[in-house]
Amino acid sequence: MADARYVLAVDQGTTSTRAIVFDAAGNGLATAQREFSQHYPERGWVEHDPEVIWRDTLETMRAALAESGLHASAIAGIGITNQRETVVVWDRETGVPVHRAIVWQDRRTADVCAALRDAGHEPEVRAKTGLLLDPYFSATKVAWILDHVEGARERAEAGALAFGTIDSFLLWRLTGGRVHATDPTNAGRTLLYDIRADRWDTDLCKLFRVPMAMLPLVHDNSHVFGHTAPGLFDAAIPIAGIAGDQQAALFGQACFSAGMAKATYGTGCFLLLNTGSEAELSDDKLLATPAYRLAGKTTYALEGSIFVAGAAIKWLRDGLGVIAHASETSGLATGVPDSHGVYMVPAFVGLGAPHWDPDARAAIFGLTLDATGAHLARAALEAVAYQTMDLVDAMIAGGADRPATIRIDGGMAANDWLCQFIADMLGVTVERPAHLETTALGAAFLAGLAMGVWRDLDTLAGLVRATDRFVPAMADDRRAELRRGWHAAISRTLTTRDQSRG
Repeated sequence: MADARYVLAVDQGTTSTRAIVFDAAGNGLATAQREFSQHYPERGWVEHDPEVIWRDTLETMRAALAESGLHASAIAGIGITNQRETVVVWDRETGVPVHRAIVWQDRRTADVCAALRDAGHEPEVRAKTGLLLDPYFSATKVAWILDHVEGARERAEAGALAFGTIDSFLLWRLTGGRVHATDPTNAGRTLLYDIRADRWDTDLCKLFRVPMAMLPLVHDNSHVFGHTAPGLFDAAIPIAGIAGDQQAALFGQACFSAGMAKATYGTGCFLLLNTGSEAELSDDKLLATPAYRLAGKTTYALEGSIFVAGAAIKWLRDGLGVIAHASETSGLATGVPDSHGVYMVPAFVGLGAPHWDPDARAAIFGLTLDATGAHLARAALEAVAYQTMDLVDAMIAGGADRPATIRIDGGMAANDWLCQFIADMLGVTVERPAHLETTALGAAFLAGLAMGVWRDLDTLAGLVRATDRFVPAMADDRRAELRRGWHAAISRTLTTRDQSRG
């Protein structure tokens, strides 16, 4: 492997799985992608089939490798990045999941979280994990599986079952069941991990009723976790990097210094601000989370999580039939002078930061008889910017400086109109990289660091270049008018009453 200079990245997301082969200059040479089905067994429930995810992962890895024309021996390492908080519980002997994966969007344990909050547990949980008591995170999902699959709790306590986020499940499968491990960015989203002590917490495991025998080992993000099992590829390949998708995007955007921020626009939107060596708790319900851990040293981030961004566009396509393709929204948005007073609050699965209202539901305000599909499409895009604006406002209210720039990525960042509107509403310059697949690139960077493809963070920073800049141009009075309309819509959607921002 000494001469191997390519990295294979797996980006296992909420709606699709892709694999990309990168060269030593950070260029994507070959890509393969598969969309997969979402399962909604009850209102507010969202599930995935782990076997389909595994099948798609292996198929896309093989397809990208074949398209690149490279032999497996040319791949220095594999990097994995994944949808966070989604949980799988599987049998250690057979590797077979005992239940479908419960997805981060799933709200079935909202009542459990509310009861724990009412019992006064949130301050302790927040102090250790940097998180809030919300069904978004993993612990209550794991407990639900153990309570609802016959015999699962007894088997878990006996050490017969393993728990993991998607990265851990894929690592187990890729290594033929030899390695049960994860990294701090995924462990730190479970509500079971003390992010300052860098370890699983016994008291939290007892609180959430998750046996510690189920938990994976936690290694640095850039680390040789194991090697692919015989028969998967033409040669064994090291799995050398793992990070949750949003932290991988932060890494792929080379936000290595405190104060640097990125926003990723995919199914949801996630804004991360590098806070350096300090895990800073926010009074405005933002999350403290590990950004990455290298050589045993953790860098932290402040995070705002928006549950629905691109998913609202998918709803316009699949739910309403307003559009046939997501790409149509740009033309529709620019084809009308404004949203005609229409505001969409896309709380389809509740609201994330800074509101954290799991019971809120999506609503559209300001409809009149002359409102059109174009106005709905524009309102859906505008909601992405408004929600990002709320996150930046919350970060500033919590004491952070307004970022000079925000680096953006994800599929929605290809929309020039949306990028400009985000810059206008935030009053911040927005930078867009040449390649929007920075989540996969971050996973590749982590694996390549472990395998010597890249020497250090400075080398990686030199590979990342912004090719497009969007500078705020909206008049202050127009921005204020739009802010008022958005906050009025939000206040009418929230079920909690600590609602309003100015």
